[in-house]
Amino acid sequence: MKLLKFSLRTRIFLSMILLVLLASILIGGITVYQYKEEAKDYHQERLERKEEAIRENIKFVIESTTYEVSKDNITLILKERGKIHEISQVHNMPLNIYSLEGDLILKSKQSFFPDTTDLQLADGILEGLSNNSRKRVLVHTTKNNKRFQSSYTYITDNKFKPLAILNLPYLEDDYFITRDLENFLIKLVEVYLFMLLIAVLLAYFLSKYITRSLKTISEKIHQTRLDKRNQKIDIGNVSEEIYTLVSAYNSMIDELEESAVKLATNEREQAWREMAKQVAHEIKNPLTPMRLSVQNFQRKFDPGDPEVNHKVNEFSETLINQIDTMSSIASAFSSFAKMPAQQNETLNVPKIVKLAIDIFNEEYILFSAEKEEILAKFDRTQLIRVVTNLVKNAIQATEDVENPAILVAVTEEDGFACLTVSDNGTGITEENKPKVFEPKFTTKSSGMGLGLAMVKNIVESCNGTIDFTSKLNKGTIFKVRFPN
Repeated sequence: MKLLKFSLRTRIFLSMILLVLLASILIGGITVYQYKEEAKDYHQERLERKEEAIRENIKFVIESTTYEVSKDNITLILKERGKIHEISQVHNMPLNIYSLEGDLILKSKQSFFPDTTDLQLADGILEGLSNNSRKRVLVHTTKNNKRFQSSYTYITDNKFKPLAILNLPYLEDDYFITRDLENFLIKLVEVYLFMLLIAVLLAYFLSKYITRSLKTISEKIHQTRLDKRNQKIDIGNVSEEIYTLVSAYNSMIDELEESAVKLATNEREQAWREMAKQVAHEIKNPLTPMRLSVQNFQRKFDPGDPEVNHKVNEFSETLINQIDTMSSIASAFSSFAKMPAQQNETLNVPKIVKLAIDIFNEEYILFSAEKEEILAKFDRTQLIRVVTNLVKNAIQATEDVENPAILVAVTEEDGFACLTVSDNGTGITEENKPKVFEPKFTTKSSGMGLGLAMVKNIVESCNGTIDFTSKLNKGTIFKVRFPN
């Protein structure tokens, strides 16, 4: 677990050192294994060659003997003129001859293998010779700390009738192979020690170079704030990967500043509009009853007092003038709250939509576009307001969902630019579906219920359409279509 807390620089350094060490161990292990396999094959092939040569030599002796060729005379045949010793000396190989019953009947003069000769063959060897299709048994043994391969095969006459059993005890002498292996491993260790030194130096400078650029980027990202002017990164000559990362950060700074300006402007405008609508609503409500009450009082008041009529008329006119003033103020606020005049321009819809959703911090908001460029005539600010309102509604709808997901997609269909906002939220009940676009309708505990009504007005003022599909506890999909 402590390794996970190491810095990137330390991990790069340790990884390169570990890689060199593992490579050296792996190559060393493979080399030792390869040497052992080659030694094994060498001894096996050498024994087979000597065995084949000795068998041919014995065959020649048998064919040229004056004795009757039989298993009883095999000892006399091989002893004649010291043939067995001659064969042993020619091939530099000890020979042991056993009867078909497994008894030792003859051996060469090689006295440096005294402990390797068995006077009686084991039953397993006899059974192996009789059952093996090659009529050959190979036994690996270790005696006096020396390894042997002992081959057992039949000596036959010219009719392939067994006469005796030939045993060749072969000493596996690995002195030269082991010496070569040790010399090679010493050279390998020297080479890898040198490579390890180079790897240490390279890992140190490479890790320092890589992390220096990353550290600069990390500090800049840490200092990035939405409420201040952020500085771009300029770190000179860097690798392609670091350059891509720096370019992405600088591009993000540009978009962040643009988004911050538009967000601040939109928030101020939205705040004023909401305030204006609320004030207008609060002021207008009592105005009409007040006016009617005053007028009614004016009509019914007893004019007995000569001064009263004058006073009442003066009071009524003053009150009516004040009411008219309040009404004018309310009308002025209402006019301010109305949507501004459309300033249609040709927009790249995916780019503007992506810019609009970049202000949200929720990681589960995803964006996709069918093409990089889908053009449509629309007011830039109004399009941002449409996207912002739909996404806000989707976020609120997914507040109680375990794994929220919101997808904002831009496509092109039959000459229309289409904006789709999908969520997996609580959905809309059948009862509330007809009221969704009505002003003042809301299912939230706060808000004036003007968001979707405003969106619909914006879209329809641009000859577009908006509709939705929703399933309770499954999610909702809003789709906006407006002409190219």
